[in-house]
Amino acid sequence: MVWLSFRAKFVAPFGLAAVVLSLSATAEDPPCKDPDYRHGISYLLPLKYDKDFTHFDWANPNAPKTGAMRLPSLGTFDSYNNILEKGRMAAGYDRSGGLVYDKLLEATADEPVSHYGRLAEGVAKGENLDWIAFKLRDYAKWHDGRPITVDDVVYSFEMFLEHGSVALRTSLADLERVFAFGEREVCFVRNTDMDVNPALPFAIAGQAILPKHYWEERDITKTTVEPPLGSGPYRLKRAETGRLLEFELDESYWGRDIPVNKGRYNFKTVKFDYFKDDGVMLEAHKGDVFDIREEGVSKNWATQYDFPAVRAGLFKRDLRKLTRVEGLWWPIFWNAEKPPLNDIRVREALWLLYDFDWTNRVLFYNFYLKGVSLFQNSPMAHSGLPGEKELELLEPWRDQVPSRVFTEEFKHPPSSGYGLRRDRIKRALELFRQSGWEMRHGVMRNIETGQRLTLNFIGVSYYSIRQNLSLVDNLARVGIKTTGRSPEVSNWLYRSRTGKFDGNSNRWGPGHMPGLALRNWFGSEAAGQDYGQNWARIQSPVLDALIEATIAADTAEDLYAATRAFDRVFLWNFYLVPLGSQPGFRLVHWDKFGEVRRDDLNRVPFVDAWWWDEGKARRVEEGMAELGEG
Repeated sequence: MVWLSFRAKFVAPFGLAAVVLSLSATAEDPPCKDPDYRHGISYLLPLKYDKDFTHFDWANPNAPKTGAMRLPSLGTFDSYNNILEKGRMAAGYDRSGGLVYDKLLEATADEPVSHYGRLAEGVAKGENLDWIAFKLRDYAKWHDGRPITVDDVVYSFEMFLEHGSVALRTSLADLERVFAFGEREVCFVRNTDMDVNPALPFAIAGQAILPKHYWEERDITKTTVEPPLGSGPYRLKRAETGRLLEFELDESYWGRDIPVNKGRYNFKTVKFDYFKDDGVMLEAHKGDVFDIREEGVSKNWATQYDFPAVRAGLFKRDLRKLTRVEGLWWPIFWNAEKPPLNDIRVREALWLLYDFDWTNRVLFYNFYLKGVSLFQNSPMAHSGLPGEKELELLEPWRDQVPSRVFTEEFKHPPSSGYGLRRDRIKRALELFRQSGWEMRHGVMRNIETGQRLTLNFIGVSYYSIRQNLSLVDNLARVGIKTTGRSPEVSNWLYRSRTGKFDGNSNRWGPGHMPGLALRNWFGSEAAGQDYGQNWARIQSPVLDALIEATIAADTAEDLYAATRAFDRVFLWNFYLVPLGSQPGFRLVHWDKFGEVRRDDLNRVPFVDAWWWDEGKARRVEEGMAELGEG
């Protein structure tokens, strides 16, 4: 038996250096002996669906396969190669599969963390997750008609580990080797020198599988504008690089009627139009250029949806409650490796100078809840003072974390919502002085060098800069100069990934199995790595330990203790200004579609589970004509 060995040659798993895989023979007894295959796997909770289920409850098995869904995307795209950090990925080609690719297992939207067979008809796990095995379906095929084989699976993970992005390699860092056995079975072996990571089976199962015969004839280390071969429910019909993508339903899709897909992927065509400006995108939506999106701007949500089509019931504005972890909505975060932002006193002073209550009232139309947890809207969020199990994790680090972690629940500083309180400004000035900065003739300068304090903000859009208004005004009051701009999205990504900013904003919602996301976003080894995901460049052994405790949790109680402890340490270090958290998903759409409406979903599955309703679509068309807008 020849195995692909990842352990010996897996260099700098969080870095950018290439990982070199080697073929090595071993005499040890192979794992994955007589695997007991099941139809699905879950984390902490039992599976909802039994082995005989025919479709997900949130899908309509009788949905018609017709019509179109048109979607927007902000920015641009310049690559179809989904394993690299470089380039801006084309919609539909992302690593999680979906439209163009298949993955081994499929997550369901009505359970926190449960996956069921897609490419794989069965999954098995060894004791302590020492190995995970998958048995492939024998009729899955690529769009060129060739079968999807175990060689494709092994090749895909070889490429992920050798050439994949920092985030991709990080998610698979616990993987030691993979090998095929039998005609349709693949075994993934965990590095047992590392702590058990319950997320590993899901990290493996959720990756889009690539066609070996296609990529072996091309350079997978480079971005490409040639659409690759896929296997999923859609094929790319038309594309204009950076502008639009149009997919058509593959009538001969091999997986159309398997349980995880039955009643899903119902549109004849799915089209993505790209926009470089939020305002233009909004007006295009009103003009029926595309069908559906999430409204990301609270001002628009409050003021822009009272046009004639809304009043006529043709266009819907609908706040959907979800069971997802809402987390924090585009908080301001700091580049924690850059002086003086590497000083917790400076970060706390900046936190004191942001007036969320004023911002929420004036700019956000009181839409947001106060953001007080990275895990908001879930039991993983901290509340009150640390409990017994949290203290077990925190006590060893007592001298390395802010004392308030043990004595205070994190809250926004007090505010009337009508202007910053003088006591907050006074305290901020004290903190600046303690860290070596003071106001001199209305200018904040370094006490020793006389250098002026200047902060450079960037954001993904105009609204990301606009939300900083109260902070910028108050920084000016204490003599701090600021600059702010929202560059084109690709440039914003480049600057974010390479640390070329002081303040920035990002959407953080870590999901119900947050360990790997936390490791990618805030782990020390991911900091300082250009093109990694730790954009804040945080390096903290305390957070590292709590991330690993989160990953290793094998009971709900252990998971909640780890995330709550992490939450406290993270927030009391003021790595970010938390701003708000969403009370729900702001869905805006033309009323042309059918859906199985449920209140227990962690996402709104409009792309993959809604369907074209001919009667509704005709009503919209006729109604628009009556309004003189058709």
